[in-house]
Amino acid sequence: MITIVTGTTTGVGKTIATAALAATAAGSVLVVKPVQTGAADGDSDAREIARLAGVDTVEWTTLDEPLAPDTAARRQGVEIPGVASYAARIAALPHDTVVVEGAGGLLVRLDTEGGTLLDLASLVDDVADVDVVVVVAAGLGTLNHTELTVDALRARGLTVRGLVIGAWPAEPGLAERCNLQDLERIAPLVAVIPDGAGALDRDGFVAAAPSWFSGAGAPRRTASS
Repeated sequence: MITIVTGTTTGVGKTIATAALAATAAGSVLVVKPVQTGAADGDSDAREIARLAGVDTVEWTTLDEPLAPDTAARRQGVEIPGVASYAARIAALPHDTVVVEGAGGLLVRLDTEGGTLLDLASLVDDVADVDVVVVVAAGLGTLNHTELTVDALRARGLTVRGLVIGAWPAEPGLAERCNLQDLERIAPLVAVIPDGAGALDRDGFVAAAPSWFSGAGAPRRTASS
């Protein structure tokens, strides 16, 4: 099974959600980060996922500046692979579960030819069993961003497994509490991850992760419990 993880925007918790998906997957697991930006600052989503979930991870293209991949590559003066090459490599992986974390949102350009994560997911879906998980924010604005992302995926014929709230606040306000129900009108809510989960050590993260996948509702366990 290949799961593509995207987000409604940057900073919604894709990396923590990817780690949680990997930590709760069965069989042999590999997490793939096709393009990592911000490498000059030490950014590595794959390394963070390995720390939290204890699974194998790979990064295929690293770029120095924390920008959209096509912009970072252009500024750095380097050629980067097109999404078709990433898709072929992903489809050929032998693992029981492959989790692929995108960069930014669904339509951020991953190469200098205009290829996006949506294009990559479509190419992999042509030859393998693919679903997509969308990581979303909890607060105001999330309904519109989520609807746009899910509509774009479904328009390509991709299967949306569901939504993950990437950082559920310790003290949710009215908007967050309402969004918890309203998001499920767009797609199933498969997990709610408490804010601060990324601060857990590996044992704590792996132990807590299954409780976040209740299918709906606020998490039964906070990061500090």
